[in-house]
Amino acid sequence: MELKRVVVTGLGAVTPVGNTSEEMWNNLLAGVSGAAPITSFDASLLKTRFACEVKDLDVNAYIDRKESRKLDRYTQLALISAIQGVADAGIDSDDIDKNRVGVIYGVGIGGIHTFEDEITYYGCHRDEGPKFSPFFIPKMIADIASGHISIRYGFHGPNYTTTSACASSSNALADAFNLIRLGKADIIVSGGAEAAICASGVGGFNAMHALSTRNDDPARASRPFSKSRDGFVMGEGAGCIILEELEHAKARGAKIYAEMVGEGESGDAYHITASHPDGLGAKLVMQEALRDAGLQPEDIDYINVHGTSTHVGDISEMKAIKDVFGEAAYKLNISSTKSMTGHLLGAAGAIEAMVAILAVKNDIIPPTINHEEGDEDEEIDYRLNYTFNTAARRPVRAALSNTFGFGGHNACVVFKKYEG
Repeated sequence: MELKRVVVTGLGAVTPVGNTSEEMWNNLLAGVSGAAPITSFDASLLKTRFACEVKDLDVNAYIDRKESRKLDRYTQLALISAIQGVADAGIDSDDIDKNRVGVIYGVGIGGIHTFEDEITYYGCHRDEGPKFSPFFIPKMIADIASGHISIRYGFHGPNYTTTSACASSSNALADAFNLIRLGKADIIVSGGAEAAICASGVGGFNAMHALSTRNDDPARASRPFSKSRDGFVMGEGAGCIILEELEHAKARGAKIYAEMVGEGESGDAYHITASHPDGLGAKLVMQEALRDAGLQPEDIDYINVHGTSTHVGDISEMKAIKDVFGEAAYKLNISSTKSMTGHLLGAAGAIEAMVAILAVKNDIIPPTINHEEGDEDEEIDYRLNYTFNTAARRPVRAALSNTFGFGGHNACVVFKKYEG
């Protein structure tokens, strides 16, 4: 069976550095940090009191006010990103066979805001009997965002959610890619969302010693591949990537950002939170992605790395890149846009795949910010080009995006320039 080709025809984004894909991209190129003191709740008693929150977003410009109150924040963000992506691709049309359009969105945690609010309210009123909202369960469950997107547009194709911690939305993209190239759908609205900046979300990651505690300098707290890194910075947001079968896209005159050509998935089988110290799972997933794409290491010009700004994670991913790419590793650019967006957990894969897509389209690579001269870790190979602090212009023929999640879940997606 000959596999169909898959292209990207629409983008939508709600992030800590911009509430559209264009605004996000421009701020990433400029090296803008989205980290600041937390404003959405009182974080004064927590070890970490800052995060990368979405800013200045008018939810009701996209969603009816009455309807938005029935949605958890992560679903609001997911739906807004999809509204943008669908409009960008021009697929909300009677000319589209909506039985052949699916929705696959990833999320790592889901409706944690709703869960926290409902349980807190119940705890305060438990002597009065159950006081749960009838919307508690449908607001909280992880799969509901993809459901809302399909309901809004009447998309009847494959509809579900992928959950694999921080690899969730990369797995969503991988599934969407495979369904289209197997001929089971013409278009899939794919991506991911997460909104876990709340007391239980931040407090829970604090308890694991996973977050930076650089409260005196939030904007410089996420510093991948620097010696002084002390944990990741939590972010929130959503990204939508419209994947479409090539001939279908050409027939309707769609604009094409890039071609998706491969995906890889692997498991560390090592530890519930720590990556394999030698990068075993990361190595396997990149090798599988390259094989699936039919590309050689020297064909890749850019890797948007997982790069969370944790000590073990940054080192293990660097080791894996060197193992997979050999001498070609020193000719490509690497960057971690988490240095600006923070870690968007289940939404990270979608946003970072979008960065890879835009790098391929525009031949420019956003930087890894916050690295200072003299802040070198002896375990990091600085002969690799981490694109520190300043965006780099260069031809980008193909790019990888890596995402790795708690539980040892690894996913990698590959995009290249579209050639008709």
